[in-house]
Amino acid sequence: MLVIQAIEVLRRVDETLNTILARMQEIAKTLPEYPVVRSMGGVGDVLAPKLIADIGDVRRFHNSKALIAYAGIDAPPYQSGQFIGANRNISKRGSSAIRKTGYEVMRSLKSHPMPADGAVYRFILKKEAEGKPKKVAKMAGLNKFLRIYYARVMEVYSC
Repeated sequence: MLVIQAIEVLRRVDETLNTILARMQEIAKTLPEYPVVRSMGGVGDVLAPKLIADIGDVRRFHNSKALIAYAGIDAPPYQSGQFIGANRNISKRGSSAIRKTGYEVMRSLKSHPMPADGAVYRFILKKEAEGKPKKVAKMAGLNKFLRIYYARVMEVYSC
């Protein structure tokens, strides 16, 4: 009896999630940047609304570096006097939601054949060939992806 109730609850939760996702897609399709974001490699029907929602209005960032800093994947400066450190990690000070969604996009990108616009895909492969761990290469790819995202979405709004 308890198992049957648990299954019923899970079905209702699944239906609710599907309803929310469908509504997110309806709303996202009304935005001018949706076709641009949707055409990017690794971004599908599920990740496009999440990415747009996590980033919000891209026009509030003065450049792509500000978007990358907001996502928290920029490397903070590490220097003192004459010493300048070269081995730095991401700051993680920004939006963890963008980092999570971005990582999903990179994972999706890598699990499929190279898309028509494969700049980020080739960049990740290059970083892995340099000996970087796969997660580090994906975060570097996310950095490049966000720069491209910013440029393409700003192009939509500049017209």
